[in-house]
Amino acid sequence: MPVATLTISSRNYSSWSLRGWLVCRMAGLDFETEVLPGDDASTRAELLHLSPSFLVPRLVHGEIEVWDTLALSQYLNETYPDAGFLPKDPVARARCRSISGEMHGGFINLRSALPMNLRARHTDFKIFNGARGDIERVITIVEDCLSRYDGPFLFGTRPSLADAMFAPVCTRFQTYGVPLPGKVAAYRDTILAWPLMVEWTEAAAAEPDEIEELDMEF
Repeated sequence: MPVATLTISSRNYSSWSLRGWLVCRMAGLDFETEVLPGDDASTRAELLHLSPSFLVPRLVHGEIEVWDTLALSQYLNETYPDAGFLPKDPVARARCRSISGEMHGGFINLRSALPMNLRARHTDFKIFNGARGDIERVITIVEDCLSRYDGPFLFGTRPSLADAMFAPVCTRFQTYGVPLPGKVAAYRDTILAWPLMVEWTEAAAAEPDEIEELDMEF
């Protein structure tokens, strides 16, 4: 039996659920995934940006209960220090923490204007100025990390916490056909081909139809 339970909302729509699931898998945690129904009030509040705080993803691990993706990742980093969430070099480690925190607390215009939807594909999508600033900042971060640490991930040859935090943005770039410079496009493709992302995306494609009505509200 799995030793932990991770509660998420939607695989197709929830960027925070994706991040929480990724860090649990990266840690090697033995867990089962519980998906809240589409009509659950907290699920809809999260997906439609109606609340400033959410209780998913939520991990129950023995007597420990922890929610919020960044808090969850910090707990897993303490519990599984060999998981490689953070680079060993202190300078790189500080940068990894910083850009992960920036993604956790910022990019509000990008989240609102380009909501995560793994099954959708849009051509000629109109990106408004507010979201453009967020996209340009993501491009700057990715280009800087790739130039410093040689890729293919943000801090070298293996995924880090930062890659888990930036992964949902890569799906948005694909969904909305966002034009990207060559190195950033290559990073997007690296993330989308990451076996954990492929597994999540396949599960999202099989998500029950009951939640598809959210497309109308987006």
